[in-house]
Amino acid sequence: MSTDEKPFRIFVVEDNEWYNRLLVHNLSLNPDYEVVSFFNGADCLKQLHQNPDVITLDYRLPDMNGMEVLRKIRERNEDIQVILISEQEEIEVVVDLLKLGAYDYIVKSNDIRERLLNTVQNIRKQVLLTDELKSLRKEVNRKYSFENTIIGNSPATRKIFDLIEKSTRTNITVSVTGETGTGKELVAKSIHYNSVRKDKPFVAVNVAAIPSELVESELFGHEKGAFTGAIARRIGRFEEADGGTLFLDEIAEMDLTFQAKLLRALQEKEIIRVGSNKPVKTDCRIIVATNKNLLDEVKAGKFRQDLYYRLFGLQIELPPLRERGNDILVLARHFMDEFCRENRMETKKLTSAASNKLMSYAFPGNVRELKSVMELAVTLSSSGEITEDDIMLGSGDLLPGLLSEEQTLREYDRRIVNHFLQKYDNNTRLVAEKLDIGVSTIYRMLKEE
Repeated sequence: MSTDEKPFRIFVVEDNEWYNRLLVHNLSLNPDYEVVSFFNGADCLKQLHQNPDVITLDYRLPDMNGMEVLRKIRERNEDIQVILISEQEEIEVVVDLLKLGAYDYIVKSNDIRERLLNTVQNIRKQVLLTDELKSLRKEVNRKYSFENTIIGNSPATRKIFDLIEKSTRTNITVSVTGETGTGKELVAKSIHYNSVRKDKPFVAVNVAAIPSELVESELFGHEKGAFTGAIARRIGRFEEADGGTLFLDEIAEMDLTFQAKLLRALQEKEIIRVGSNKPVKTDCRIIVATNKNLLDEVKAGKFRQDLYYRLFGLQIELPPLRERGNDILVLARHFMDEFCRENRMETKKLTSAASNKLMSYAFPGNVRELKSVMELAVTLSSSGEITEDDIMLGSGDLLPGLLSEEQTLREYDRRIVNHFLQKYDNNTRLVAEKLDIGVSTIYRMLKEE
């Protein structure tokens, strides 16, 4: 057992001195167990503030019976697991004890050792898993706390902080807009992990990454045999997110045909799996995100007006990094320090020339691009400072680099497409729109590589 790990504490409550010593001896064979013995129920109850993990409890004690002691233990601390050990074998009594919350009931015998140790070991595994889950939840909550999510002090950032805080008070639908790389999913997670739903699932779906013919199955699930390849029932993302939050990223890319089905699911709070006629009730908060103006999409006939108003909710618009002023330097130092800490490196400082270079750049990739730039800068730096030469702003240098060697027009085209695919997280629809080419053209180019 490590020095910072709390001992696994066991209370033995047994009035028979010989049997008390037997139980204590068997349990103490494990050096990770801290065993304390008592000869009556009252003395045990007085020490419950020590928060034992397990109590082995004799049913017949001189001052009270096991039922009374168990009830008082459950009233004061439901996390303590109680193992009843007694000669009492009446089935009705055993059932009542188990109903009251006893973990197990073991009949006294001379060969009790193996059964007792196995039961305690199972409880210990359960306690360790519970502690690990609590620790992970604390870490997740810390990671997505407001101060760790919204980094910066510009007026634009403070406004976002205020809107996120308000969004956690209710289950209102939230729509997050902003350019690629501004942190839309991070905002969605911050809302979820600071809301009453934080202990339930957060399920993220990138709508643009799912072929239109598979969106319904992905979100609503399907029954066995619903279509070729459906070899078993599969629950969809709505059911996965039940009780928690469903984050639909790039919602503007959703096919018009499915938009009507999504609207019904949101209105009725139920979905129907593909291949079924039976509605399934769902309870999940909806957060959507897009880098497009949904109202413009409605006017263009690409997005349903009724769905737009259903999703309208609380709108959070994330400003591009170039409009956040000194937040660029605040974030740069944050990413620098974080990368140094993760890689066990000494903290580095930004020179004034490096700061000026960062502040004069437009950052088309926003926060995501800045993070990559600073991690590379730390790696390239050979001293305790990040200099101007360490700051590699590659996106602005695409054309000179592209023309530095002679290639065929087809090869130039492929390099340009690959550059934008990398910039926009392999979102082929968005890249096709930016370059004014067909999605099939992109797939053909990738296939030819």
